[in-house]
Amino acid sequence: MNGKLIVFEGVEGCGKTTQMQLCYEWLQSLNIPVLTTREPGGTQLGLHLRELLLHTKDKPITATTELLLYAADRCQHVEEELLPNLKSGKIILCDRYIDSTIAYQGYGRSLDMNIINQLNSIATSGLKSDLTLWLDLDVELGLARKRKNGDIVDRIEQEKIDFHRRVQKGYKELSHTFPTRTIPIEASLNQQEVQKQIQQILTAKLEEWTVDS
Repeated sequence: MNGKLIVFEGVEGCGKTTQMQLCYEWLQSLNIPVLTTREPGGTQLGLHLRELLLHTKDKPITATTELLLYAADRCQHVEEELLPNLKSGKIILCDRYIDSTIAYQGYGRSLDMNIINQLNSIATSGLKSDLTLWLDLDVELGLARKRKNGDIVDRIEQEKIDFHRRVQKGYKELSHTFPTRTIPIEASLNQQEVQKQIQQILTAKLEEWTVDS
């Protein structure tokens, strides 16, 4: 089977990072070559960009600057991590990818979607996910989870609730536009039930990909 890119997406507090780790452990137990990565921060350069994007406090970052920094992180990530590992046949589990930019900077920041699509195309060299798992969760519940767990609230999480609602709307639109690629996951359930949904979907996909290869 050729390498596959599986992306985990969703609003703040949806549990995607936890679910991605559980999925990684499950795939490893099946002796499937798999690795995890994230955006921003999937490369050494990306770690510096992540710090700028999420934890800059002294001076505000403009919406367009934010978009360009995410695009720079993605370009480095694709060239340094994603393409080489896909070529070697690995399954990659990625915490956020191009749909995050569409949802957060397009819908959330209301930036020009044509510009976003052009930047995504340049940054990815046309690389798209083979599957995107959208952990669908009410934004108020997600933010409440983050604060209950005592997680450090980053710059994006501190945005007003209307921003997060626009982001959620973006994910819904993407799910409707790309129904075969973007699969919604009911993320309000407990961790085990959410993981069960993911494993069922991936089991079917792995069989399909094995037949096609």
